[in-house]
Amino acid sequence: MNNTTSGEHDLSIEKVNQRAQDIEGKLPKLKTLFEQGKIMLGMVQDYWKGNYREVPYWAIAAVALALLYVLNPVDIIMDVVPGIGYLDDATVVAFCLKLVQKELEKYQQWSAAQKQSGSGPVVDV
Repeated sequence: MNNTTSGEHDLSIEKVNQRAQDIEGKLPKLKTLFEQGKIMLGMVQDYWKGNYREVPYWAIAAVALALLYVLNPVDIIMDVVPGIGYLDDATVVAFCLKLVQKELEKYQQWSAAQKQSGSGPVVDV
C-alpha cells in the first residue's frame, strides 16, 4: 500500500473521529429504523398467514414493496458500496414508514393485545 492511500485513509479516519458526536446522534435513528422494519415484516407475515387483515391493501402492498426493495440486490445504490450502500434502502423504508405510520401503530396495538391475551394463531396438530 502506498503512502497516498494510507494518508487518504488516515484523513477519513480523522474525519470520522471529528464527527463522532454527529455519528452517535444518528445511530439511535438507524436503530429505530431497523426496529420499525422488523414491525413492517411482522405485519406482512401476519397478513400472509391470515392472522391480521385489518389493514388496507394499499398499506400492506406499500410495506411489501419497500421490504422487497431492501431485499433486491440490484437497487439504485448497490449494497456492496462501502458506507452508502444501504442509504437508498433506508430511504425507501423511511418513506414507507411515513406513508403507513397509522397502520403500523394499529398493527402494533393488535400485536401487543395478542401477546397480552396469549391468544395467537391456533395450530391444529
